[in-house]
Amino acid sequence: MALDNIMIFARSSPRRTLVNLRVSAKLFCVGAVAGAATTGQAADAGVRFSRDIQPILAENCFACHGPDTKARKANLRLDTKDGIFANTPKHGRVVVPGKPDQSELWKRIVTTDPDEVMPPPESHKELKPEQKEKFKQWIGDGAPWQSHWAYAKPERPPLPDATKLNLHDTHFKIRNPLDAFVLARLQSKGLTPNPEADRRTLARRLSLDLTGLLPKPETVAAFVKDRSPNYCEKFVKKLLASPAWGEHRARYWLDAARYADTHGLHFDNYREMWPYRDWVINAFNRNLPFNQFTIEQFAGDLLPEPTDDQIVATGFQRCNMTTNEGGTIEEENLANYANDRVTTLGWVFLGTTINCCACHDHKFDPFTQKDFYSLAAFFRNTTQTGFDKNIRESDLYRVVPQTAAESARWQALPAQIEAARQARNAQAEAAGAAFDNWLAAPMAATLGKDVHLPGQVVCVPLNEGEGTNLSARVDGKSKRLAGPFALTWSTNLGPFGLAPVFAEKQNVVIGDVGNFDTGEPFSFGAWVFVPLDFKGEGAVLARMGGEEQHHRGWDLLVRDEEFVVQMINRWPNIAMEAKSKDKALKHGQWQHLFVTYDGSGRTKGLKLFADGVEVGTNRDRNSLEGGIRSPFPLRIGSREQGAQLKNVAVQDARIFRGALSSAEVRALAAAPLLKKLFDEVLSGSTNTAPRDALKDYFFVTQDRNWQQAQAKLAALENELAAIRGRSPVTLVQQEKKESEPMAQILFRGQYDKPKDKVGAATPAVLHPLSPKAAQNRLGLAQWLVSPENPLTARVTVNRFWQEIFGVGLVKSAEDFGTTSEPPVNQDLLDWLAVEFQSSGWNIKRLFELIVTSSAYRQSAETTPEKLEKDPQNRLLSRGSRFRMDAEMVRDCALAASGLLVEKIGGPSVKPYQPDGIWEAVAMPESNTRYYQRDSGEGLYRRSLTRFGNAPLRRRRWTSSTRPAWKSALCAASAQTRRSRPWRL
Repeated sequence: MALDNIMIFARSSPRRTLVNLRVSAKLFCVGAVAGAATTGQAADAGVRFSRDIQPILAENCFACHGPDTKARKANLRLDTKDGIFANTPKHGRVVVPGKPDQSELWKRIVTTDPDEVMPPPESHKELKPEQKEKFKQWIGDGAPWQSHWAYAKPERPPLPDATKLNLHDTHFKIRNPLDAFVLARLQSKGLTPNPEADRRTLARRLSLDLTGLLPKPETVAAFVKDRSPNYCEKFVKKLLASPAWGEHRARYWLDAARYADTHGLHFDNYREMWPYRDWVINAFNRNLPFNQFTIEQFAGDLLPEPTDDQIVATGFQRCNMTTNEGGTIEEENLANYANDRVTTLGWVFLGTTINCCACHDHKFDPFTQKDFYSLAAFFRNTTQTGFDKNIRESDLYRVVPQTAAESARWQALPAQIEAARQARNAQAEAAGAAFDNWLAAPMAATLGKDVHLPGQVVCVPLNEGEGTNLSARVDGKSKRLAGPFALTWSTNLGPFGLAPVFAEKQNVVIGDVGNFDTGEPFSFGAWVFVPLDFKGEGAVLARMGGEEQHHRGWDLLVRDEEFVVQMINRWPNIAMEAKSKDKALKHGQWQHLFVTYDGSGRTKGLKLFADGVEVGTNRDRNSLEGGIRSPFPLRIGSREQGAQLKNVAVQDARIFRGALSSAEVRALAAAPLLKKLFDEVLSGSTNTAPRDALKDYFFVTQDRNWQQAQAKLAALENELAAIRGRSPVTLVQQEKKESEPMAQILFRGQYDKPKDKVGAATPAVLHPLSPKAAQNRLGLAQWLVSPENPLTARVTVNRFWQEIFGVGLVKSAEDFGTTSEPPVNQDLLDWLAVEFQSSGWNIKRLFELIVTSSAYRQSAETTPEKLEKDPQNRLLSRGSRFRMDAEMVRDCALAASGLLVEKIGGPSVKPYQPDGIWEAVAMPESNTRYYQRDSGEGLYRRSLTRFGNAPLRRRRWTSSTRPAWKSALCAASAQTRRSRPWRL
């Protein structure tokens, strides 16, 4: 195997020549403004408040003299300009510019009196000598004050003074302004950059950074041989155009979005979020501008005439952990959901730990508890409830057809179905006179005539009256059936004569028919006589295995005083069950029991009928995922194992492909009772039910026009159901239309202690929401990406920098606050932020700019001097080297071995796992407890598509476990990783 395909640690960088940024060394020297120095360079010569003084104050003083009014002592603030230069009641001014000896702050720092010294001894904090010296120098220099750098709008800094950059003693070329900032910072520390890495290293580095995969040998060979001056640019463009680019970028984003395939709490059941994951991949691949990327995820549903994709994008708001635990309180859950969304907003877009404000004003940063709940108000005005129902279609969901043609049909079908329904109803109205004529003089041949309906798969009359052999119609053909034991026949007449009574292992095998799957609509039922002393349960119709097969399949049961339909993938965790209410099952009389199913995979798609009338239904179990096809034959009287009927008679068992209409079900129930129904109607009875039943029977059997209209309606409904059955759903967000966004400040964050009401608003310390902006999530999203926002662009380019170099210009990617480490090169960070906005938030262009710089293209060799002055390579004195995380190691291993399946998107796949690994930690009721490993290509897809991909704050590999392959490959925990590779 070629060396290029097995080395997975070292990476290097290319050259990119953007027209508007193309700066050769010669042009740069001529074009730069002489004498212009960067802010960073100037600050290196002195002490800067925001960089050198404020972090010391934040660490040691803000707890008592910071933003929190309740914790503040002596009414003294050191986090504001007014506080720094204020007069103290007894001791004069806190800071006197130019005069340390007259400044109370300096006096308290250097005193040896334990009652006066600051920080006080009981705080267990003590300033180091070099920190004290910084205070003295800062005050002596006039105490210049700046607000915290992160809360000031970034301005494009001037380029470093070209005359002060030594380009003669280095092979370093300034290919774009990024290089100038890096070189100026290096030279201020007495460091020189490395020469360019060799082409093989550079090819591997670029491929890994931009696609997450190793380059193929032939690709490396072509790159090495390419002698064109723009060979790197061509290679980078090819990588950016690869579908693998979007997959790799999405992997980082989905961690930040806390994506997972399960709800995360309690049962931790499956939820179908992968359409959102695919939207993210596609957004990166089509280079959706980051501002639009943000707006669609926060408020795609609020855009004018939103597309399906824009609504799917709001799944970002639904990736949080949810629950349906009975012991929880809905209002508490809703408070937790809002807290999660505000926290995510703070970490991912604003780089702030605003989550601290859920209970109190921030101790170190200028954010208040009111700010937190004003942001929460944006997320509390949705139609989402506090419980997820333990199902994938929790509250708000969107069906996502997978082709353009099906999407168009999905949009068009509801209107066509409604039109067809109206046409059928109109035909029923038009047939009134014909029905009256038929009712007045019924033909004798009509009475008791069999009802023939389209889609019939099985019809077993069960009216022979004796013997073991039975006649049937199966798939349109006659068939003789026989039970494994002799049948017992009833002594009283059923609707169609004497009927068999099932007991003691008596059942009838129909065969390999009725093997429907979850997404297929079908209908089934029979006439049933349940004796007065009946107890327990038994299967009238069943295509289902026994306990050893986890009861996979479907059945119709009679149980005590109810009848039940079950559809099961694995009992009891992955199944749905609907039960009739109000003692609908009558003992001691013949009853027509029937079920229709629309193929939705949910109990709401099941309708239960008794004697042609729909009955109320309990739908307690609703966790069906996956298929219900069963290898066992269809039976009457029992399942494959168990559920034997006990002295229950059955007659006229039928199964249909498609969901029958209520009129068709009533016609089936009315057929053997026509004479009785006619007699009651003609007797002048005021009971309208017999007339309604006869009308349905007339339409279904006599009215050709109604039948054609119903067939057209059924075809459209079945088409809709078929699309629904084979399409995924994904959770989305939806705004309430009848209310304004509002929240209540919670005392210490406790849901049951609400205080003042607050409307939706942005943090007071940052720029205000535009008066023209909507007071909803759309307005919030537009505020996030407005040019005035000081944080979003900085935080985003810093995260992208971190993805390339292993650590950001600001080390704490989620915290740009006063206690965070300041940027290692603030001018470069601000330049990149402004450039990102100016480019139209163009993500590919930003990455192209970074990876085509000389700074990126350096070799990774180091020296003792560099290890001393730049031990973590924060200044980029050399090419980056860091350990790839578990997902990349696994993907590269699969690619190098030739096993990687490059298919993109679709349902999450389940790779190898030790048997039973999840069962030990999952709740018994969870439908993800039993891990069913995939086969074939599902074993070799990229890690991005693996089931259970972890969220930002807790790796939800269902019930808190994670795959063995992640542990084996040393995957960092979510708390330490935060989308950050490990540095060597």
